[in-house]
Amino acid sequence: MSDPRPEVLFVCVHNAGRSQMAAGLVKLRSAGRIRVRSAGSAPGTEINPAVVEAMSELGVDMSEEFPKPLTDEFVRAADVVITMGCGDVCPIYPGKRYEDWELDDPAGQDLETVRGIRDEIDRDEVGCLVQCLRPSASLGDRRRRGGRHRGSSHT
Repeated sequence: MSDPRPEVLFVCVHNAGRSQMAAGLVKLRSAGRIRVRSAGSAPGTEINPAVVEAMSELGVDMSEEFPKPLTDEFVRAADVVITMGCGDVCPIYPGKRYEDWELDDPAGQDLETVRGIRDEIDRDEVGCLVQCLRPSASLGDRRRRGGRHRGSSHT
């Protein structure tokens, strides 16, 4: 039996900062009603420690998370693919919803700056995404409503 929950894939270069924060925030804000994955086009070796600390302040445990490579399987499984600074590396499949969230990279930033990036993701992006992907909405409705887009959407 397949999982009826909508699935979101967050993609950035190293999968050590922005995409991990976005994934953790969607898991938190959707209370498990949305399946979430994250991946990197050139995955790092560990999650940025400032990201781990900033997320723990919101009660998001990232101790089991690690940077993962982007695969075609992840993209095919997703209803929505959200890129964050990975350029044209992400494969494009017809019928998928794509968004590009333009966010500062937390790599090499201090904790205060990482908190600001985390809060921007939470405030400006996650709420809208969680609302439009609520399981009671039909897939067609989710595609029409869409979240706040920065950049283009390919469907």
